[in-house]
Amino acid sequence: MRRRLGISSILLSVCLAIATLLTVLSTPAHAFQVQVQPTNPQLGDTITVLIQTDGTTGDSPSVTLNQTTYPAFSLSPNRYRALVPTTPLDRAGGINLQVNAGSHSETVALQLRDRSFPTQSLWISGVGSLGTDYEFDRVDEFKQIVTPERHWNGAFLRPSPGEITTVYGVRRYYNGEFAEDYFHRGVDYAAPTGDPIVAPAAGRVALVGRVENGFELHGNTIGIDHGQGVTSIFLHLSRIDVQEGDFVQAGQRIGAVGATGGVTGAHLHWGLYVHGQCVDPVPWRYGAIE
Repeated sequence: MRRRLGISSILLSVCLAIATLLTVLSTPAHAFQVQVQPTNPQLGDTITVLIQTDGTTGDSPSVTLNQTTYPAFSLSPNRYRALVPTTPLDRAGGINLQVNAGSHSETVALQLRDRSFPTQSLWISGVGSLGTDYEFDRVDEFKQIVTPERHWNGAFLRPSPGEITTVYGVRRYYNGEFAEDYFHRGVDYAAPTGDPIVAPAAGRVALVGRVENGFELHGNTIGIDHGQGVTSIFLHLSRIDVQEGDFVQAGQRIGAVGATGGVTGAHLHWGLYVHGQCVDPVPWRYGAIE
């Protein structure tokens, strides 16, 4: 009787071991690993999502936030990066990034920190009537450009040495009424008319707009495509030294400060966009985004 019990125990142990092995073999390994930077983003930050796959996922990964999907571009074999923009109009609090790669998906939970943006009160007349459909259509089309190549390398440069007079994200009251959907989409640098403007990073000139061609609000304008959904726009120029299709390097002179369009004085407005959304350029200037 004892011998039979011993054999039964051995058989039971073997069966359990086989069942455990089969369970391990049938459990899929993680198809990819995800790293997010910064780990504690705030409104206006560009969220970088780094994705390392095991090579079995097939299609390039993507990242979805609030029903908007952002592509991930290859950095090296099986390593990808997606850029997710945030703006002052987003709601602070918990957000979920859905990372998709082939048939695999993973949710990354983050806390998007609130941020206090300065406010301004402006009393104006007539400026709201400036602007043509032509310039708005050209600028909107430019901001949606997503080319597969990455042209920038390292931290972005300051496009003008002038004093910063209006920072990114400023909210405004116009004639006493708060503009709910407005925030200052860029950084303003005060400088004399004719002071040089340089490209903050390499890229292809994808937009040139001139006052005489209908850019009555933006003034003389240059737009640079830095690649992979990242674009820069420069407004109110007195002179344009490039043409559409030109490829420029970081630090290359592209034009000069001016007071064209809807302005009250000479200055440069630089806006940095990621997938059509204006982000804070400061993190791009003080830390390289891969």
